Amino acid sequence: MTRRLRAAYRRLRLGTRLALGLGVLSLVVFAVVGTALTTYMRDYLERQQGEQLKLVQVTQSKDAAVHGTVRKQSYYGWYTAVYDVRGGAAPRLRARAVVPADTRPFTALARELARSDDDPLLRTARIEGEGRYRLRACEVEPGVVLVSAAPMAAVEATVQQLITVQVVVFALALLALVFAGRTMLRRGLQPLSDMAHTAHGIASHDLTESAARLPLRADGPGGGPEVEELRTAFNTMLEHIDDSLAVRAAAERRLRRFVADASHELRTPLMSVRGYADLFQYAAANAPGERDRHLARLRAEAARMGVLLDDLLLLARLDAAEVEAPLRPEETDLAELVRQAADAFRAGHPDHPLAVRCGEAPLTLRLDPQRVRQVLDNLLTNAAVHTPPGTDVRVEVAVSGGTALVRVADAGPGIPPEDRERVFDRFYRVDKARSRDRGGSGLGLAVAQSLVRAHGGAITLSSAPGTTAFTVRLPLNGPVPAHR
Repeated sequence: MTRRLRAAYRRLRLGTRLALGLGVLSLVVFAVVGTALTTYMRDYLERQQGEQLKLVQVTQSKDAAVHGTVRKQSYYGWYTAVYDVRGGAAPRLRARAVVPADTRPFTALARELARSDDDPLLRTARIEGEGRYRLRACEVEPGVVLVSAAPMAAVEATVQQLITVQVVVFALALLALVFAGRTMLRRGLQPLSDMAHTAHGIASHDLTESAARLPLRADGPGGGPEVEELRTAFNTMLEHIDDSLAVRAAAERRLRRFVADASHELRTPLMSVRGYADLFQYAAANAPGERDRHLARLRAEAARMGVLLDDLLLLARLDAAEVEAPLRPEETDLAELVRQAADAFRAGHPDHPLAVRCGEAPLTLRLDPQRVRQVLDNLLTNAAVHTPPGTDVRVEVAVSGGTALVRVADAGPGIPPEDRERVFDRFYRVDKARSRDRGGSGLGLAVAQSLVRAHGGAITLSSAPGTTAFTVRLPLNGPVPAHR
């Protein structure tokens, strides 16, 4: 039975449970208050009755002292007896005493007073055939004891009526409290029910879609500070989930695009290698010059594919934030590194005038010279590939606020606004019609950005018609891995 009640209680809603708990707590409070009030009222009435007995016995004591007994009963239903206890004998009732048939309580109280040093004595006893009485005994004169008794029927009736009134009033108050509390709790817990409905709506939402979003939020004011705090935390959690879903969807799109672009980029050299390999089978029937040309093209395509795979591997290692990062930092003069990259650019692209401004003083930083040189070569090559011959290119080195700045700019046509946001994306080309032999694979700027971030720096782009500038910022105190 107890197990069934517990199971039924667990199935109740939170508001009903709280209302029942409030009712039980109120019942306990009402019981304590009623018991205390009843006890206090009973004691008060008994004290009042004792005072009445005292006042009555003042007059009765004079009467007993003069006449030896009490001739007149004070109130209806009251009893009086005078006992002679002299000589240590058993109490002896004097004549004309107004006593009930059962005089044992009177005799016992007179005997107790004779043997005690207390005067007067108050006791409550039951008289056979009469009910409960309040008895008071006092010594009138040496050896003479006056015992008076007042009925307690009025006191008990008053207490019983008080208990009845309390039970009725407390029962009505308990019912009103339970129903009103249930209504208030239901209204106060309504925001929690709304959040539960929102959670159910989210659970029924398809989160497997690539562009899944959570349009539901816990709205509505009220509920108090705690509910507002819970609602805010709930909505913040939904925002985080929504952002995570958006990031996941974007990552999936990037992955699909990356796989497609990588497959496309690798397919071209692989097809070339396969074609030249097929041609090389018949090299014995060809002239030596033709065989050499086929072999050179085969090596060039293999080398191009190797560079592409190296870039992809580097990007993968940088994205994974491996413990053994592909950086070997050492104390390096950045200005000298820029001058070396400029010399290599002039040798490889003599049709692009290059101006270098980096000062005579060395600029020593802790960095990986090979990787930073790779960044500089990529930026300079990007300036030469995407501008017509004769376009001026500038490289500037400066220090600003604890950061080393390297600015690579050209006076080319600039980058269209719609392409500026994606120039650092992998396999992205501004000029879609440009051949891969001339335009590259679209990984140069992506590799440059990842390497600069691995050094704790940043690379930014600013472009307008007639000028395009890439600015590399590197910390002077050494590489600090950027937060991803």
